[in-house]
Amino acid sequence: MIHNINHDFAGTDVIHGDLLRVLPTLPDNIFGGIICDPPYSSGAADQNAKQKATSQKYSSAKPDNMLPDFEGDSKDQRSWTHWMAEWLSEARRVSKDGAPICMFIDWRQLPSMTDALQWAGWLWRGVLVWDKISSRPQRGRFRQQAEFIVWGSNGHMPVDRVAPILPGVFRQSMPSHVKRIHQTEKPLGVMREIVRIVEPGGIILDPFAGAGTTILAAKLEGYSAVGIELSQHYAKAAKDRVNAGEPDEVA
Repeated sequence: MIHNINHDFAGTDVIHGDLLRVLPTLPDNIFGGIICDPPYSSGAADQNAKQKATSQKYSSAKPDNMLPDFEGDSKDQRSWTHWMAEWLSEARRVSKDGAPICMFIDWRQLPSMTDALQWAGWLWRGVLVWDKISSRPQRGRFRQQAEFIVWGSNGHMPVDRVAPILPGVFRQSMPSHVKRIHQTEKPLGVMREIVRIVEPGGIILDPFAGAGTTILAAKLEGYSAVGIELSQHYAKAAKDRVNAGEPDEVA
């Protein structure tokens, strides 16, 4: 099912559907930035483990808050990279010239993501760090306490664009598993910082809406935003969350 798309993106919206079917229905050059958290397809030791349900792969799944699984996380690296390049090409078409893109990823798929970004015609501009502060300790090993954000732009990005100086490292713990509504939910505070790379008045697109964190962050920072979400459950949860706002939201 795909939500009726009227191309009137004043405010916020979450579209239920497959991004490879939704993106081709959208007009050229309408989004001021893309900020998203695609499935990493890396959370397993081998291909058999990769094909397990996400609730069996991720440590974020807890018995006292067992969340629904999400699709798209079982591809091998080659298939994942081709799929990334395919949707990134369409995402570039619907983005304005100079629009920024920011995508979360882990260390295992970081090289493939930067390849896909460039194959799709985006300019790769760097890698940001999300320091999750804590992680599972392993003696004789470095902590795996960071994830990354690959960022770039749709062609030239003027140096005098209207955007603040932003940090290259974001330090905030993952949302509590008790309060989380998605297995891989990102902190709202981090997303509120990242959306500010988009110029005021720009419409933000998140092709993997998940818990709706990007859309809510955009709303709180004064942007219009559109999310696309494959799961009917998460599309509804994201829409409900965005409509409800947060307890600390300032009217």
